[in-house]
Amino acid sequence: MIMWVTNVCSKANECWEDPNLMKVLIMSDIHGNRTALEAVLEAAGQVDAVWCLGDIIGYGPDPNDCVSIIRNLPNLVCLRGNHDSAVIGLTEKGKFNIAAQRVIEWTEEQLNPIHRQYLQTLSPQAKVDHVTLAHGSPRDPVWEYIMDVYTATANFEYFDTPYCFTGHSHLPVMYYLKEGKGLANVTFVYPGDTAKLPENCIVNPGSVGQPRDHDPRAAFAIFDTVKNTWAQHRVPYDISEVQDRMTRAGLPIEYVQRLDLGW
Repeated sequence: MIMWVTNVCSKANECWEDPNLMKVLIMSDIHGNRTALEAVLEAAGQVDAVWCLGDIIGYGPDPNDCVSIIRNLPNLVCLRGNHDSAVIGLTEKGKFNIAAQRVIEWTEEQLNPIHRQYLQTLSPQAKVDHVTLAHGSPRDPVWEYIMDVYTATANFEYFDTPYCFTGHSHLPVMYYLKEGKGLANVTFVYPGDTAKLPENCIVNPGSVGQPRDHDPRAAFAIFDTVKNTWAQHRVPYDISEVQDRMTRAGLPIEYVQRLDLGW
């Protein structure tokens, strides 16, 4: 039997050990979408830990509900994303487009002090034993998108673990570095696939609350820390109900419409 020792960190310098982790829920970019988050948690079932790769809030109508749900999950590692950073004043709102700025300002008004304080405790990156976690990329954890093989290739120099899990792009995808090659090869991980992760890979579970791969279903993954397998999943949720709440809140119409499109 393999004994697994995992350093679980909410901050980069605050870790504790759990020798029994096996089944870990990996999710990212919830973006204030409570209905999608609840669907993911129900579909994932019982897990030993949850690693959330950031952007709990932004775009969606349920910032307080989402922070409340996330922060109470068992054996949680949670990162701070770029939208989380903007709402608590750690990133300039001017870096976002006009519509996103409107949502950030609306979220600032909605977010209660306890949840704001929680977001301030988070780091945009962490290391959990042999896995590096980053919201954007290991090179630039808050802002950089890994969306092509050239960006991925450059980022392999910025982590020293076999695996790196990232969010931010809202696209479920795996980049892996072939032995002896200078360029990474990209492999899209399709819903339902279960595969043993190759060493030297960067993997993104996609987005819970606002997928952008033309599939509107919420995306998440299950990582087995003993077998080092990654199982990609999609789950439907009541999109129209979320859109109704967004409309009533006066959130930008483009973010309401794109939930149907998965883009």
